Amino acid sequence: MARGKSDYFGLGYIVSVILAIIPVTSWLLGAITRLTEGKIVSFILRLVLGWNIIWICDLVLMIISKHILRLLNI
Repeated sequence: MARGKSDYFGLGYIVSVILAIIPVTSWLLGAITRLTEGKIVSFILRLVLGWNIIWICDLVLMIISKHILRLLNI
């Protein structure tokens, strides 16, 4: 990944953090990101569980490490 880029489709860090703060965009972009990586099980889990603890973890990890939570690599 290029320096200064973040996990949501290579968008800038500030834009990705703003998108991660909004629950609906975080849920949708997190699921789409996992789907584009070919992680179908993780995509389904994000669709089902993305409204709760995964959103909070995504937000914290996006601020700290510039990447969303990688729950499963399946």
